[in-house]
Amino acid sequence: MKFTYVAGLLCAASISAVLAGPAAAQNTVKIGGIYPLSGNAASAGVHGKAAIETAVDIINNAHPELGDLPLAKNAGLTGLGGAKVEVVFADNQGSPAVGQNQALRLITEEKVVALSGAYQSGITLTTSAISEKYGIPYVNGESVAANLTERGFKWFFRVTPVAADFARIYLDFLKDMKASGVKTDSVAIVHENTEYGTSVASVITSVFKDNGLGITLDIPYSANTTDVQSQVLQLKDKKPDVVIMVSYTSDAILYAKTMQALDYKPPMLIADNSGFSDPSFIKAVGKIAQGVFNRSSFAIGPPGSPSFLINEMYKKRSGDDLDDTSARQMQGFLVLCDAIDRAKSTEPDRIQAALKATDLKPDQLIMGYKGVKFDDKGQNVLAAGLVIQLQDGENYVAVWPRNQAKTAPALPYKGW
Repeated sequence: MKFTYVAGLLCAASISAVLAGPAAAQNTVKIGGIYPLSGNAASAGVHGKAAIETAVDIINNAHPELGDLPLAKNAGLTGLGGAKVEVVFADNQGSPAVGQNQALRLITEEKVVALSGAYQSGITLTTSAISEKYGIPYVNGESVAANLTERGFKWFFRVTPVAADFARIYLDFLKDMKASGVKTDSVAIVHENTEYGTSVASVITSVFKDNGLGITLDIPYSANTTDVQSQVLQLKDKKPDVVIMVSYTSDAILYAKTMQALDYKPPMLIADNSGFSDPSFIKAVGKIAQGVFNRSSFAIGPPGSPSFLINEMYKKRSGDDLDDTSARQMQGFLVLCDAIDRAKSTEPDRIQAALKATDLKPDQLIMGYKGVKFDDKGQNVLAAGLVIQLQDGENYVAVWPRNQAKTAPALPYKGW
């Protein structure tokens, strides 16, 4: 009798285990999000956090109005029985070492199944090294330093265009401008000296040189500087036709104010996204940086479009429109969650396999990419971008290439 009772319990337990298989048993999927929520880049981190939280809303609740966007039609991850996504955020404080420690904590203590982040390329470098060591998928939506996908990593995937893509965009844009009569013979590049600025400046210099356009002036500076007068005076003295800025938010604001204080306006000012896209930059100095060109892959879109509706959701949460950086962060996170859903599992190797098999089309994205498909290095080979310009107050508008432009480029740089 006792044997029959125990056997019955075992049988019931077996049946319960079958019924609560991987898809049914998974109620919550924990993902780690590492961003600078304090420090000089806190504004970008806070907006990135809001973008991820908006993506979680899209995934966890049914949003059929968002068209073909993966995971929007149903509530939760259908591949995991409707499991909800939970993000555990960690503040990297703008420090590669802190970011590395936070990645370790998220993996070993929080038991996240994947990581997303970390805005600054130098911190993405260290945090992704931890995920590689532990065999945890890491999807990055926004860091552009070239070497991130040159390390032979198997668990790192990057959705955004990279420095070389943007360098070619700048090159083709300048060639187009020159063909229309704009002087672009001398180019200066001003860049902060961490992984992001150094890497991007090096790539731009190399691409330009290979195509017969040299960088005539290279000005590095400390990312934590509080004084850029000498750099601006150097530009004022050399008078380059084009200045390309590679800066985070606090220094981008500082440069705009210093240029005004020293009455320096380059004929053409091009920003490499980052700090110049941050809503806090536009609020602080947008009115004295009129005419700055920037790179982007995002447009809010016409009323009623999926990107417009998502922007409205984001704006209710953050108080601002999506900028290119926060939109790329959101896109990266959505790609990661789509892979987890298709994997029908939270096992790292199955998520990794699903990421490798990703083949998203343009109408499945919020960004203006040609799609999402990763090469053997983990880089999205279908990423794309365009040139936007700050015109008429505090709004960036698409100005190049012509078939995607909403208006013509305005030259020379107006400033204030």
